[in-house]
Amino acid sequence: MSKLLERISVNPRQCGGRPCIRGMRIRVSDVLDLLAAGLSAEEVLEDLPDLEMEDIQALLMYAARKLNHPVLVA
Repeated sequence: MSKLLERISVNPRQCGGRPCIRGMRIRVSDVLDLLAAGLSAEEVLEDLPDLEMEDIQALLMYAARKLNHPVLVA
Protein backbone atom coordinates (compact mmCIF):
# COMPACT_ATOMS: atom_id res chain seq x y z
CA MET A 1 0.00 0.00 0.00
CA SER A 2 2.81 2.43 0.78
CA LYS A 3 4.33 1.56 -2.61
CA LEU A 4 1.29 3.20 -4.19
CA LEU A 5 1.87 6.41 -2.24
CA GLU A 6 5.40 6.59 -3.63
CA ARG A 7 3.74 7.50 -6.95
CA ILE A 8 2.73 10.87 -5.47
CA SER A 9 5.45 13.50 -5.44
CA VAL A 10 5.59 16.97 -3.95
CA ASN A 11 8.24 19.33 -5.27
CA PRO A 12 8.18 23.02 -4.30
CA ARG A 13 9.62 23.88 -7.72
CA GLN A 14 6.91 22.06 -9.65
CA CYS A 15 3.24 23.02 -9.91
CA GLY A 16 3.52 25.39 -6.99
CA GLY A 17 4.37 22.56 -4.61
CA ARG A 18 1.07 20.81 -5.23
CA PRO A 19 1.07 16.99 -5.21
CA CYS A 20 1.76 15.49 -8.63
CA ILE A 21 1.87 12.02 -10.06
CA ARG A 22 5.29 10.39 -10.48
CA GLY A 23 7.09 13.70 -10.91
CA MET A 24 5.01 14.60 -13.97
CA ARG A 25 3.14 17.85 -14.20
CA ILE A 26 -0.16 16.06 -13.72
CA ARG A 27 -1.56 17.29 -10.43
CA VAL A 28 -3.51 15.06 -8.09
CA SER A 29 -6.20 17.73 -7.89
CA ASP A 30 -6.64 17.80 -11.68
CA VAL A 31 -7.30 14.07 -11.84
CA LEU A 32 -9.63 14.28 -8.84
CA ASP A 33 -11.55 17.04 -10.64
CA LEU A 34 -11.95 14.81 -13.70
CA LEU A 35 -13.22 11.94 -11.58
CA ALA A 36 -15.58 14.27 -9.69
CA ALA A 37 -16.91 15.55 -13.02
CA GLY A 38 -18.07 12.02 -13.78
CA LEU A 39 -15.27 10.59 -15.90
CA SER A 40 -14.47 6.97 -15.25
CA ALA A 41 -10.94 5.88 -14.44
CA GLU A 42 -10.72 4.41 -17.94
CA GLU A 43 -11.74 7.73 -19.50
CA VAL A 44 -9.13 9.57 -17.44
CA LEU A 45 -6.49 7.11 -18.64
CA GLU A 46 -7.57 7.73 -22.24
CA ASP A 47 -7.37 11.52 -21.76
CA LEU A 48 -4.02 11.33 -19.93
CA PRO A 49 -2.14 8.45 -21.58
CA ASP A 50 0.95 8.92 -19.37
CA LEU A 51 -1.09 7.79 -16.35
CA GLU A 52 -1.50 4.22 -15.20
CA MET A 53 -4.34 2.67 -13.19
CA GLU A 54 -1.99 2.45 -10.19
CA ASP A 55 -1.59 6.25 -10.37
CA ILE A 56 -5.33 6.69 -9.97
CA GLN A 57 -5.38 4.26 -7.05
CA ALA A 58 -2.47 6.15 -5.49
CA LEU A 59 -4.04 9.58 -5.81
CA LEU A 60 -7.31 8.36 -4.33
CA MET A 61 -5.43 6.84 -1.40
CA TYR A 62 -3.40 10.04 -1.01
CA ALA A 63 -6.54 12.19 -0.97
CA ALA A 64 -8.29 9.89 1.50
CA ARG A 65 -5.33 9.97 3.87
CA LYS A 66 -5.02 13.76 3.63
CA LEU A 67 -8.67 14.15 4.59
CA ASN A 68 -8.64 11.56 7.37
CA HIS A 69 -6.98 13.41 10.21
CA PRO A 70 -8.22 14.19 13.70
CA VAL A 71 -9.41 17.66 14.56
CA LEU A 72 -8.52 18.66 18.10
CA VAL A 73 -10.86 21.06 19.85
CA ALA A 74 -9.48 23.00 22.80
